[in-house]
Amino acid sequence: MLSERERERYNRQMLLFGDAGQEQLKKAHIFIAGAGGLGSPVSIYLAAAGIGTLTVVDRDVVDRSNLNRQILHYDSNIGRKKTESAEEKLRAINPDITVNVIDTSIEEKNAGNLVGNAEGIVDAMDNYPARYLLNKIAVNKNIPLFHGAVRGFYGQATTIIPGQTACLSCIFPQAPPEEESPVIGVTPGLIGMVQATEVLKYLLKKGELLTNRLFIWDGLQARAEEIYMERNPLCTACGSLYETSGD
Repeated sequence: MLSERERERYNRQMLLFGDAGQEQLKKAHIFIAGAGGLGSPVSIYLAAAGIGTLTVVDRDVVDRSNLNRQILHYDSNIGRKKTESAEEKLRAINPDITVNVIDTSIEEKNAGNLVGNAEGIVDAMDNYPARYLLNKIAVNKNIPLFHGAVRGFYGQATTIIPGQTACLSCIFPQAPPEEESPVIGVTPGLIGMVQATEVLKYLLKKGELLTNRLFIWDGLQARAEEIYMERNPLCTACGSLYETSGD
């Protein structure tokens, strides 16, 4: 049940989906992989919306070079663990939710346990090996993966529903070359908000998800486009789901 305090906090959004929708958000548990450029806006907006439990995983400490885009962290946080900094801000934004932070790397040996019983995974990482691992965990647990990536003024996002949509390995069979990508802070801000919107839509069963569609943002032209995608029956990550889904 929602408290009077929560009813006051969420009043304007409850005009859209009522008590039942807000209670659904309160019961939800979302896993956010990364507390950096994408993880910052995603976690801020999901906390503000009242997602009941957020688990945020990151292994890094705050560096001055992060501050142009990682809005969870302040100059005074330089040298602190990003998880500690994130937990402090998210609890201040919304003391009525549960925030779990884990200071570790996401690896093959621990990824499944880290995700635990979360209902969805937000890919807020900056490297494709970790993204592919999150995709594998999402497929194995049959939970959605909300993908986002940025470079410079450009960004992309999609929502993956195992057994129903193309997975990350279907979309990107090979990872792009690793590099230290240039980025302007507004780009992860926008893509992170797209990811957060997708999470809310999924939990509330509202609207049309970004499934089998890759949203492409060109900030220099202020233009958004879509690329339509299909599942690959031979995909090494999700191909085995074809039999169970009837495709």
